[in-house]
Amino acid sequence: MSARVGTPTIRLADAHAAYGGHTVLSGIDLTIRPGERVALLGRSGAGKSTLLGLIHAQVRGQAALVPQAAALVRTLSVFHNVYMGRLDRRSTWHNLRTLVWPARADRDAVRRVLAQVDLAEKLTARAGELSGGQQQRVSVARALYDGRPILIGDEPVSALDRAQGRAVLETLAGTHETLVLALHDVGLALSVCDRVVVLEGGRIIRDASARSFDAATLAALYAPNG
Repeated sequence: MSARVGTPTIRLADAHAAYGGHTVLSGIDLTIRPGERVALLGRSGAGKSTLLGLIHAQVRGQAALVPQAAALVRTLSVFHNVYMGRLDRRSTWHNLRTLVWPARADRDAVRRVLAQVDLAEKLTARAGELSGGQQQRVSVARALYDGRPILIGDEPVSALDRAQGRAVLETLAGTHETLVLALHDVGLALSVCDRVVVLEGGRIIRDASARSFDAATLAALYAPNG
């Protein structure tokens, strides 16, 4: 995929992060260029979510986000939760009107996006009535509707089975120029991403082309006792 004009390169140099006096990340040197699909792998607590946070803070205006928790407003409809992906690009008046009287064009646009994750029929359902997997797909749909060139996902398909997860990640890859994904599924990481970054103890211990890894070796690096 060719780079969009203005899409930034992500650069972190000797980045650090700490919470409550505890170091979470240290000495992080990472460059991600437009068009790359990068998987972040590592044990629980390795620093993947924190690293995604640093990346998102740097390119916030160019990035759509799928957080680890679906982060939906459970009392609102699926339509309204997806529509939130473009709140900052609509006037206050348009957003207020949409809360009670959505325009047909907006409803149709959101329905088309929901169809990409097989949820078009849930347009008017309350988000809180959906299953965990459906809520995660709504969160993905919100990022698709957002449409920014960089997609940052923190376990974006963890509640889905392998086939659903692959389909969702391929949809994201087809609609966002650059992907940065924290994943726990080694197979999905190798099949969808072209680069793998492995974290351990808050540091990058391996950063290479996905082709240079095999699933068994990568699973060992990623395993709790690897």
